[in-house]
Amino acid sequence: MTDLALPVNAARSRGIGLLEAVVERWAAERPTVTACSAPDGVLDFAGLAERTTAIAGALAAAGAGPGTTVALTTGRSRLAVASLLAVWRLGATAAPLDERHPAARTAEVLDGAGVSLILGQRPPGAPADLSVLDPESARGGLFAAAGGEIAYLIHTSGSAGQPKGVEVTYEGLETVLGAMSTIRIGPGGLGVNPLSPAFDGWLWCVLLHLLNGIGTAILDLADDGEHVDLADRIAAIAPRTASLTPSLLASCADALAGAEVVVVAGEHCPRGLLEVLLARHRVLNVYGPTEATIAATCADSARGDDVTTIGRPLPGYLARVLDDDLRPVPAGTRGELCLGGTALARGYRGDPDLTARRFVTVDGERLFRTGDEVLARPDGHLEFLGRLDTQVKVRGFRIELGEVERVVEQLPAVLAATAFVRTGGGTLGVAAVLADGHDPDAGALLVREHCRTFLPEHMLPSTVDFLPVLPCTDRGKVDREALALAADAARPAGRAPATVREHEVCAVFAEVLDQPVTDVAADFFELGGHSLLAARMVAALRKRTGLRASIPLLLGNPNPAALAAELDRLAEVSA
Repeated sequence: MTDLALPVNAARSRGIGLLEAVVERWAAERPTVTACSAPDGVLDFAGLAERTTAIAGALAAAGAGPGTTVALTTGRSRLAVASLLAVWRLGATAAPLDERHPAARTAEVLDGAGVSLILGQRPPGAPADLSVLDPESARGGLFAAAGGEIAYLIHTSGSAGQPKGVEVTYEGLETVLGAMSTIRIGPGGLGVNPLSPAFDGWLWCVLLHLLNGIGTAILDLADDGEHVDLADRIAAIAPRTASLTPSLLASCADALAGAEVVVVAGEHCPRGLLEVLLARHRVLNVYGPTEATIAATCADSARGDDVTTIGRPLPGYLARVLDDDLRPVPAGTRGELCLGGTALARGYRGDPDLTARRFVTVDGERLFRTGDEVLARPDGHLEFLGRLDTQVKVRGFRIELGEVERVVEQLPAVLAATAFVRTGGGTLGVAAVLADGHDPDAGALLVREHCRTFLPEHMLPSTVDFLPVLPCTDRGKVDREALALAADAARPAGRAPATVREHEVCAVFAEVLDQPVTDVAADFFELGGHSLLAARMVAALRKRTGLRASIPLLLGNPNPAALAAELDRLAEVSA
């Protein structure tokens, strides 16, 4: 059957028309150039146009269209972009999922989102009666391109203990596409995208690349089957662009030496890292909550902006800095950043109360209260200062500490729980009060297992401590800072390093984990290490020792004593 799109509904978003136009342009001008590469293969721009139409036809035949929600589990495949564009061509709502999230969380997301169809493979936790469409087998058909209201749902951490679905409109998508179109890079080459497909940073990468005629190289951070580090994989791609969190950039900055443009986003970027990047690249510091459609402000070194700030509002956005009573603060004064404009999300699916609290009307303008504290400089640049509530960012992920606490408190053995960011800033800890008659060691194991069942990796606590009572501030609130300091101080001294290599490895542990490490039996991951820090750890070991340390080597030898012994063996082989 010939693939054919019927005339476009007049209500369709101009943003989707823009995306279709750029796909058609690149398919005509650069048909054999890579549009998307992934662990399962490569799709060129001609293939992107063809597969988008074919998948849209198959989706339409399955009943997808305006008012329906389609879950996507294709985010790490070569058909990722085609699948997303196909959903949007029909005016349906895309709900990107990460198939590696716990089954219980996926089930909550699917139920809360009202998903009627899964495009991709059935993820763990999906109901057996939910229809699944394989994009590989899509053969197209007749369909009507249509307009819709909600373009996609991104689920962020929720303080009530469940993920909350942010409803982003087609109007908001149109606004951000118009804003992103002003970031001109030019066609050719590849841009890397190693982010979770359930995170809207993934969308930023895909859309920025597509608008500029750049292919997207999807990398799977969890895929170490080839025993190749992230930095090496990025270096092999030789990307023109990269949009990464500072945590990732710190571990692979050298691999981006040939990149033209580096976008920093997701968390505060240290000045030292920015200086390294500015010496080599055009740097953009981009800020934006999911509720304002991916990106709201930008500082661009190409126009002379101070990229230590989050810049100024993008076209179509407005920013207001307000006090607790939602009144404007004078320039140079701290306040809450409130965002407005046509890019604002409709709200939180199924939660009108939370929507009313976070989306407010001030002087006739609808604004989103970000909960971020900023300082507005006289030149219009915004300095990001931190969070005003218990929502935190850890390694670029927004986390409601309350969600972690609610999950832990589901256990009958736990009387109270508080989550906190540990002193290094890159991991979470949990302090709890245990009911009488329960063993603390068994309780800690139970908490870890329960969290792994209900929380994604970036929300898992690295430490679990039980206390007789939780410390409080003079206002009667739990003192999270005191808990973070106590968690570090409570570690046993252990055995001190005895050899030169053990001293060397302990020093690298301390540097990467940002804390003293004097016990050679200390476990890297129990100290707060994670996949991103593991990449930094390996890079630091290579730089200090000159040896080919690898992530598998660290995984198999996660303490300084074992790792030092393996490095000594490597040195003997290399001699």
